[in-house]
Amino acid sequence: MDQITGLFVEGMGAAAATSRILTQLQGRIFGLLYLSPGPVTLDEITDELQQSKSNVSVSVRGLVDWQLVRRVRVPGSRKDHYEAATDFWRVMQEMLERRFRWNLRQVVAAAEETGQAIAASTTRGADATERAAFISRRMTSLRDFFTAVDVGLGGFSRGEAVAPQPLQRAVVRVPVEDGRPAPVRGAPRRGRRR
Repeated sequence: MDQITGLFVEGMGAAAATSRILTQLQGRIFGLLYLSPGPVTLDEITDELQQSKSNVSVSVRGLVDWQLVRRVRVPGSRKDHYEAATDFWRVMQEMLERRFRWNLRQVVAAAEETGQAIAASTTRGADATERAAFISRRMTSLRDFFTAVDVGLGGFSRGEAVAPQPLQRAVVRVPVEDGRPAPVRGAPRRGRRR
């Protein structure tokens, strides 16, 4: 591998390692394939990156799943060949949908389930009622914010303009007393034991 390709391959590996989406090896493989003028076999990737074939194979499968790499057939060859994706808009759509929007929907579902549990709760008393009202307000704020983010990301991935106003309206506001978050009745207190 030439020096310029090596520089890019290592840079992509470092970027991938900090992404928490791809591994360092996957970043290096993508970098190598992106700068390759044509499809590359698994053996060629293994040789260029000095990695075991099994590690490269697993990493390539992950890249194919993320649609960062695609398998292509080369006439006259029985081996699988791979090339990097170049439609970055499609790659970003896939990452937004599979990684971020899925997580956002998990948060929304947890907030909705908690809200339903509060509504169905039979606990009585002033403290329990106050605590339930507090949790309900928090769940509504959390659900509204993450729903707005999900809708915004969905619009962005479809190429639509995303207005910040829904997010700004849904920002969670925590009451503050004396520069510190207000204590919540019924919540365990932090601090030194006496």
